[in-house]
Amino acid sequence: MSSRFSRLDRLPPYVFATVNQIKMQARREGQDIIDLGMGNPDLGTPAHIVDKLVEAARKPHNHRYSASMGITKLRLAIAKWYKRRFDVDLDPDSEAIVTIGVKEGLSHLVLVSIRPGDVVFTPNPTYPIHPFSAIIAGGDVRGIPVGPGQDFFENLMTATKQTWPRPKMLIISYPHNPTTEVVSLDFFQKVVDYAKENHILVIHDFAYADLVFDGYQAPSFLQAKGAKDVGVEFFSLSKSYSMAGWRMGFCCGNPEAVAALKRIKSYLDYGVFQPIQIASIIALNGPEDCVKDIRAVYKERRDALVRGLNRAGWKIVKPKGTMFVWGRIPEKHRKMGSVEFSKFLIREAQVAVSPGLGFGEYGDEFVRFALIENPMRINQAVRGIRKIM
Repeated sequence: MSSRFSRLDRLPPYVFATVNQIKMQARREGQDIIDLGMGNPDLGTPAHIVDKLVEAARKPHNHRYSASMGITKLRLAIAKWYKRRFDVDLDPDSEAIVTIGVKEGLSHLVLVSIRPGDVVFTPNPTYPIHPFSAIIAGGDVRGIPVGPGQDFFENLMTATKQTWPRPKMLIISYPHNPTTEVVSLDFFQKVVDYAKENHILVIHDFAYADLVFDGYQAPSFLQAKGAKDVGVEFFSLSKSYSMAGWRMGFCCGNPEAVAALKRIKSYLDYGVFQPIQIASIIALNGPEDCVKDIRAVYKERRDALVRGLNRAGWKIVKPKGTMFVWGRIPEKHRKMGSVEFSKFLIREAQVAVSPGLGFGEYGDEFVRFALIENPMRINQAVRGIRKIM
């Protein structure tokens, strides 16, 4: 296979597959495994969005090919959303484009932006598509360590000094998956200043913009002065509106980058099914009560899990963002590494989590819990974990 499908040569075996296989085997044996692994939202999409989808899907003219850059009214809604939320002005024709979720848009923007051998900086650990979009495009990736005890900018400067050829791109994401780190607008301003000085394109994945807690408000990268000169921001409706399976996202910011994405997408797709785009207009323009309700559900689950783990002796700091909890493996089990420890949790605690190694080598002392079960099931998971503590 490696000789015929050369791009697969640089894609390692999927780390999560090993753990998933053990989880499925345990379930086939009749065990009740509580799955806190994959970050797949379990909440239904708000009714008013679903109702609009159904209404639009009944109209035959919406069954035709759509526009790969997104219909005009949706791009207008995106621009209004940014103005209302962040006081950021966007031209809906040149600075906004609809994508088939963030993974598609980000991957294609990377594909059209870098040449084989170009260096791309990404956090490590991080969401796998961030580094692997560059690898698939033929680029070389350098991971910037992030997480507890790490200074991102110190690590970034060190990597910049030690890298040749000079990096072409920096991919970041805050609130961050998996480490749950959050940042201030000052952080993004420093990123913009760095990008201008080093002539780097910045891509910011803003998937968890609305899943924030305890009074924290996540800033947009585009709020930083000069951000549109150096980069773009992707947003997904998957988490904020619980629309993961709908595959709806958008990219906004630098007109040159948006134009490049628009051009390559014109070769690759005909856009998202139009009724989904129409329903997304209703989501962005509609009341925010549903977003607040979704946020409250994740907060309740976060509190239940963190409270339970701390009582069990596994010290966890409450995350201020995302739908995850990032926990350093308890010291007595740390030498196992995240993959073996994740297998151990399935066998001994009947709980499935994501091994930190799947997000990069700097994540191997951690596991990630996804808040995709109700508090009762989370408490059950904690009781199982207490047995190994």
